[in-house]
Amino acid sequence: MRKRELDKFKKLLLIERQGLVAHLSELEGASETQLSQGGGDSVDLAALEITQAAIQKMGNREKNLLKKIEYTLDKIESGDYGTCERCGEKISPARLEARPVAQFCIDCKTELESNERRYSDKEEEDEEGWGEYEDAS
Repeated sequence: MRKRELDKFKKLLLIERQGLVAHLSELEGASETQLSQGGGDSVDLAALEITQAAIQKMGNREKNLLKKIEYTLDKIESGDYGTCERCGEKISPARLEARPVAQFCIDCKTELESNERRYSDKEEEDEEGWGEYEDAS
């Protein structure tokens, strides 16, 4: 990959990182504000709990993306950016444009997701089978 392309992706990732850090800080502030205003009746407390859970889920998702961005920036610095971590082939520029933190080429990612679905489906079948076995006894 050319230096100009690498610089473009690095800039995109740095901007994304900056936005995530700012948003995580806002979420933390909003969470603390809500907690300090706590109290009220059971409906208020339930609403607060739901809001806190949503903030935590969003924060966790953004923290994971932040880790991926840091990992990707390290790959840019080491010269490994744009190479599939599974097969070693180059990741298409279109895929990197759509998902700058992509670790796998589209073929490998598709296969991995297919395997995940297959495994997930197998677990559901096993659970369903267990339930039938359990009912039969």
